Amino acid sequence: MSTKAFISPYDHKAPEGAEGWKELYPYYMTFHDNLKENEEAKFFFCDSQHWPNVFKPFDALTVEFSVKCLGQYNTRQWLIPPANGIDFKIHNGYCYMSPVEVDPSLIADRVPQFMERAGFYFQNWDSLLENWHKKVKGVIDEMEAIKFEQLPEVIDIEWVKNGVGLDPTYHMIQNYDKMIDLCYKVWMYHFEFLNLGYAAYLDFFGFCKETFPGIPDLSVAKMVQGVEVDLFRPDEELQKLAKLAVKLGLNDILKNNELDKALQIMETSTEGKEWIAAWEGAKYPWFNFTIGNGFYSSDKYWIDHLDIPFEYIKSYTERLEKGETIDRPTAKIAAERDRITEEYRDSLPGEDAQNAFDQKLGLARVVFPYVENHNFYIEHWSMCVFWRKMRELSAVFVKEGFYENIEDMFYFRREEIHQLLFDYGRGWAMGVPAIGPDYLPAEIARRKKIIDALATAPPEPAFNKPPEIVTEPFTIMLWGITSESVQGWLSSEDTGNKLKGMAASPGKVEGIARIIHSAEELRDLQDGEIMVTRVTAPSWAPVFGKIKATVTDIGGMMSHAAIVCREYGLPAVTGTGNASTKIKTGDRIRVDGGAGTVEILST
Repeated sequence: MSTKAFISPYDHKAPEGAEGWKELYPYYMTFHDNLKENEEAKFFFCDSQHWPNVFKPFDALTVEFSVKCLGQYNTRQWLIPPANGIDFKIHNGYCYMSPVEVDPSLIADRVPQFMERAGFYFQNWDSLLENWHKKVKGVIDEMEAIKFEQLPEVIDIEWVKNGVGLDPTYHMIQNYDKMIDLCYKVWMYHFEFLNLGYAAYLDFFGFCKETFPGIPDLSVAKMVQGVEVDLFRPDEELQKLAKLAVKLGLNDILKNNELDKALQIMETSTEGKEWIAAWEGAKYPWFNFTIGNGFYSSDKYWIDHLDIPFEYIKSYTERLEKGETIDRPTAKIAAERDRITEEYRDSLPGEDAQNAFDQKLGLARVVFPYVENHNFYIEHWSMCVFWRKMRELSAVFVKEGFYENIEDMFYFRREEIHQLLFDYGRGWAMGVPAIGPDYLPAEIARRKKIIDALATAPPEPAFNKPPEIVTEPFTIMLWGITSESVQGWLSSEDTGNKLKGMAASPGKVEGIARIIHSAEELRDLQDGEIMVTRVTAPSWAPVFGKIKATVTDIGGMMSHAAIVCREYGLPAVTGTGNASTKIKTGDRIRVDGGAGTVEILST
């Protein structure tokens, strides 16, 4: 048996200049010396799929809320038979996960409880999901209604006459608390259905593996592909706007002008006004879409940076002018889905086996769209509003001289914002200056140096000794953490020019690699190149039509990157571990999405 292990987090030091970094995060999210024996007994892997960058202190609430809420559904509500929650830590600014497996002796007892609880949701999926949409939209509306404004010089006389008995600082603090509460609430809704979506797929996956020995993982995934999901709507809206521009003869206006100038010119013609009306109609809600994943305050959203979707539309119009097809190949994908489904179904020996296959596949197809859809409503739309409102609050502090930049507020933990609010309110109440303007700038500068120092060192892929065999199904499906991939990370041997990952989306191609580290670099992609990145975001879909394939460092069969690439008919290999560092821009590579291999042909 292997005794190889990754470095201990207790031996993994922070880079120079990052001393004192632990105080930037909650105490329960870091490793502590008195718990060393317990923590070194766990296997932690870096979740760079969801959190590829160092956290600013405030941004850490995204991992805190999301992973806690994931756990409560697995462990306390659904009682997923083989999987409890996920332990998580922040180490040197990065997020590390440790899935908590269920004691094998308890799994059998959890099965009937899971069947009863999950069964109720599966049987009432449509009505419960309709209610879910109302709940999430209700949270978004509540967030939108909250306002943050500077405190008035004098309290309104009507407050006096109505005997309100409160002052605006009370409502300001209350509104901040409400925003945090609503963010927490929407993350609970996020996982209400998600874990069941994975569970239904995993049930079908397990059935296929047992019934069809040797069936490739990708073949199982193909049988649930070809679904219409809302996550693709933002890209579809851009495609419609590009087609409309070409139809109305406006492509030259789009191509030769920046957004504001193009809209100004269009206002002078009937055709232009028709396009502007369509543009305005597409914004809500579909432009509440981030170029990242919604987990960082620094993520840019289309609705706040309209030049981003506008540039994508320009690119689409140029491709249309060349006679290219910009639509997602839905018919082709659906046909392949139906072909492979029929092939496996027909190979079953009798009616009972076929009925069992139909039932499990049917459930997987019903619930699977949520696995992607929730992403738009939570990470994109809800978090778009949340971050915008937090900037609205931060703008008040900027106006009051607490600090210079709206982004500076995110260098404080969420609970520390209470101190800023009370400092502001007490100074206002007493008629004296707040302390913040004299104290905070130096503290922000100190924290910026720590965060910048942490960002100079890439995260370790994992800590401590891995399990001999990775069996936890969510870990395999979502993150692509398998026994093979972990051993690959541990191996000190040079694998030469070949990399192995997950067979995420079929197709064999050769082309020039382009390393992409952030959404801002997508503009560098050239037609026919192969995108190699740590992880993709759903909003990168508009570039899929111009590239040959995608290769990522992390991600399993059910990662967003894998699902989106399959739906766009783009070959993909995910979970390679180190493709974005081993491959260089300009290298010629061969990608086999069906086999999960990448080969560097020439450099």
